Amino acid sequence: MGLTKTELRVTILAARRALPPHEHDADAHALVTHLDTLVSGTETVCAYVPVGSEPGSTELVDSLYRRGVRVLLPVARHDTAGIPLPLQWGEYRPTGLVDARFGLREPAPPWLGADAIAEASTILVPALAVDRAGTRLGRGAGFYDRTLRLAAPGARIVAVVRDDELLDELPAEPHDVPMTHALTPRRGLVTLGETDAGMTQPT
Repeated sequence: MGLTKTELRVTILAARRALPPHEHDADAHALVTHLDTLVSGTETVCAYVPVGSEPGSTELVDSLYRRGVRVLLPVARHDTAGIPLPLQWGEYRPTGLVDARFGLREPAPPWLGADAIAEASTILVPALAVDRAGTRLGRGAGFYDRTLRLAAPGARIVAVVRDDELLDELPAEPHDVPMTHALTPRRGLVTLGETDAGMTQPT
C-alpha cells in the first residue's frame, strides 16, 4: 500500500532539506538550461520565486525576464474566514519583490486579478511531486487548486520538481487539476499523461 499524501509530504520535505546546498544550486542552474524548450518568444509566463528547499531559484525568473517574457508572479491571500483565495498576480520586476507571508517573495502592488492566469501560455507550478498522469502533490494549502482551473485551454501547466520527485503514481482527488508537463533538472521538460518506464515509484 502506498503512502498517504501527508506521509509523502513529510518524506519529500525531509529529503529536500537534507540536500547539500551545492546540489540544490546545481539543480537550480540546470533548470535554467531548459528554458529554450519552455519558452519561444515574448509570451506571458506565470512563474514563482522558490523559497527554502524548493527546486530552482530567482535565476530562472530573471532569465525569463531577460528573454523578454512577461513574467507574472503569484500573490497568495485568504478571505476573512481564512480560506485560500484564487491567486492574484503581479508583473515581475527584478527590484520589485517584497517579503510576504509564509516566507514568500511577491511583487509589490498593483496586482492583477486571478483571471490574469488565462493570459499565460505556460504556468510554472511549485510541487512536492508529480506523477506520469499529471497528478500533482502540493503542500495542501489549496491556492493552486483554486487558480489553475482559470488557465487558458491549451496552456502548458508545468510542475517544477527534482528528478526523483517525478513518480509513477500519486494519490489523486477529484478537484486536482492535472499537470501537462514536469520540469526537472536532468530530464528537462517532460510531457505527462504518457507512459514513461523511467518514473520512480513512491516508497
